[in-house]
Amino acid sequence: MMRNVNYVLLGAVVGASAFGVAQKVDFFGLPATAAISDTYRSLNLFGDVFEKVRTDYVEKPQDQKLVEAAINGMLTSLDPHSSYMDAKSFRDMQVQTRGEFGGLGIEVTQEDGVVKVVTPIDDTPASRAGILAADLITAIDGESVQGMTLNQAVDKMRGAVNTTVTLTVLRGKEKKKLDVKLTRAVIQIKSVRSRKEGDDIGYIRITQFNEQTYDGLKAAMQKFQQEIPADQFKGYILDLRNNPGGLLDQSVAVSNAFLERGEIVSTRGRNADETQRYNARPIDISKGKPVVVLINGGSASASEIVSGALQDHKRATLIGTRSFGKGSVQTIIPLGQNNGALRLTTARYYTPSGRSIQAKGIDPDIVVLQDVPDELKGKDDLKGEASLKGHLKNGDAEEHGSQAYVPPDAAKDKQLIAADELLRGIKTAQQLAQQSPPKATEPKATEPKTTEPKAAEPKSEAAPETKAPDADKKN
Repeated sequence: MMRNVNYVLLGAVVGASAFGVAQKVDFFGLPATAAISDTYRSLNLFGDVFEKVRTDYVEKPQDQKLVEAAINGMLTSLDPHSSYMDAKSFRDMQVQTRGEFGGLGIEVTQEDGVVKVVTPIDDTPASRAGILAADLITAIDGESVQGMTLNQAVDKMRGAVNTTVTLTVLRGKEKKKLDVKLTRAVIQIKSVRSRKEGDDIGYIRITQFNEQTYDGLKAAMQKFQQEIPADQFKGYILDLRNNPGGLLDQSVAVSNAFLERGEIVSTRGRNADETQRYNARPIDISKGKPVVVLINGGSASASEIVSGALQDHKRATLIGTRSFGKGSVQTIIPLGQNNGALRLTTARYYTPSGRSIQAKGIDPDIVVLQDVPDELKGKDDLKGEASLKGHLKNGDAEEHGSQAYVPPDAAKDKQLIAADELLRGIKTAQQLAQQSPPKATEPKATEPKTTEPKAAEPKSEAAPETKAPDADKKN
């Protein structure tokens, strides 16, 4: 989940302190301490190493690349979701959040030196070519991705429209090797897709949270309300499966579409005065109709904010499998002067009841596993946040992902079928829960509510915690 913040002044200060280390500068009018002196000695050490590499490396290196690599190394050592974006990467990120960019249409992260597909984006070259979630990309146009950063691999997959690229993919437990040729296209992300389920249910799928998401959701809901008579309208299915997240403000707005009041999410940084709470306004455009939310192992970040808020307010029944477990917020900090931007983890987020889902995920009210075709068994699970190297810790009870397979044929989609049956009253939540795999800690299933949700009480600060869509890239 990303928060866009324009910290140009901060960028200037960071630039001065990081590279202008010839003398000590006391920005805050405080005496230099031993700790500050140690920091400057370390920066002097960096300067010594930098100069030695510039003068003695076997081939003349590019100073800018050395500096960028050092910055990125510092940030990626913090957690899987912090990174440095050069000017080009920053421009690409801005285009992505607007919902349109050029490339293949794959959400990827990096794992064990290779590029791992989080999910192909609907109606893109990747989805049409059969790229699947959890595929491992080992080479791009014959060049191994080993040794590449995630940004470098993404850059190689991007290119001019109508040009081709060949991905070498390993699939499933057997690591079956496939060469997939794709033609690059303009990726126009329609983040909200909708259709009627029968004549009485509104189905809405959100693929990611970009700047157009809430407007797309609102339009879809209003269309359903015009087409389906109120006395026949059974409710909404909100499909967040394999949605890797996106913008914080959009997740708040989407949650508010189903809530009248109460807290939606809180973000808590290192200091207590950095806590922010986001509350619902009385604009529930769902008009109190029942809601079922579908989630799985690929539902991350902003998807988990929406799921957690609706679950805590008992406004929706969650069906599917445990979500990814990314409970941190990344702030985009522009550095000015065409210097790119930092993507820095600045806070954890908490659901209205005070839950941190970091490295744990959200457990659905009703667990429903899909029937996975034999040829795809072994690749239908995502490991989750808790399996990412360097993730922020969240106590001892971390969970490691779950099934992320969604059948392309809706008639075989057991989670969708369960949602239809629940909304139409064919089966109760308890009956569906009895069909779920046994799980001692599974939360009690709840019926979809038609009444207004109870406002969440303000929560006290959580005890200090002891944690890659964001590590995930779009191309």
